[in-house]
Amino acid sequence: MLALTAGLIGCKSSGSGKKDAGRQGSLISNIEGYLVKRSSIDQTITISGTLKPMEETVLMPEVPGRIVKINLEEGKFVKEGTLLIKLFDEDLQAQLHKSQSQLQITEQTQQRQEELVKVNGISQSDYDQTRLQVNSIKADIEVLKVQIRKTEVNAPYDGVIGLRNVSLGAEVTTATPLATIRAINQLKLDFSVPEKYSSMVKPGDQVNFYVQGQDEKYQARVMATEEGIDQSTRNLKVRALVQNRTEKLIPGAFANVELQLNVNQNALLVPTQAIIPTDLDKKVIVSKGGKAKFLSVVTGVRLDSMVEVTKGLTSGDTVATTGILFIRPGSVLKFSRINK
Repeated sequence: MLALTAGLIGCKSSGSGKKDAGRQGSLISNIEGYLVKRSSIDQTITISGTLKPMEETVLMPEVPGRIVKINLEEGKFVKEGTLLIKLFDEDLQAQLHKSQSQLQITEQTQQRQEELVKVNGISQSDYDQTRLQVNSIKADIEVLKVQIRKTEVNAPYDGVIGLRNVSLGAEVTTATPLATIRAINQLKLDFSVPEKYSSMVKPGDQVNFYVQGQDEKYQARVMATEEGIDQSTRNLKVRALVQNRTEKLIPGAFANVELQLNVNQNALLVPTQAIIPTDLDKKVIVSKGGKAKFLSVVTGVRLDSMVEVTKGLTSGDTVATTGILFIRPGSVLKFSRINK
């Protein structure tokens, strides 16, 4: 009785093993595959940037006072040195005229004393005292001229005047913003690059960008970087010079910057759906001798519908892209279609 039972158990175990073996080698048909081949891809990231004028200055007076003349035409181009604002300076002008008159009289006295000192008509100390007065008055005149110049606000460079904030007769202080002048013959593009890409950006690199509401792409060339990572954002600040300046590009506009970091001429790409994520790694199903084999892979750049595989595959492999949930290791694969 025991022998019969053991025999039955043995037969049952043998039948179960054949069934498992048959299941592992089951036929999986009507699935699609992808033929892995080498392709060229470029690693491009899109980041935010801001257009800025080459120069931008908020005009403020150097001294407080009352505006007596305004030459701030909004939107007007002005040349460097153009008088834009004049403050009241009649009191300073009066002091200047007084000092100039005193200088003229004192210089005449000095000329007369210069002749007298030659014939011992006056002492040398009296002549030196007069000469000292002449030099002192000249210094006072220079001080007054500087004070008068401070009542004038001139254009620091060629640029366009923005909206003015003051009117004729207004009392202003040294903290009053009069208007903003911008040198917009050229534009700068400021953007920040994540720390992990910072070593890939250097002066001379070209970047593409576009602004909202426009389909046209523009180019800019990197001028310089901050040469240091911002500790709060962990980004590297970069500044580029816009190459094709047009009236459509307005200072302060938001820009989307496309930064090409790397070009790989021999990348292996597979469709995104071919990647099977697991707890430990990522896998793909490859047809080896017509049977399924699960291989661990390392992925790189992710595109819209494709993923770069940097390790685990070779050119010419065929990976399964559909029916992945039903495939087991060793399953016989019959592809209805292989995409290339």
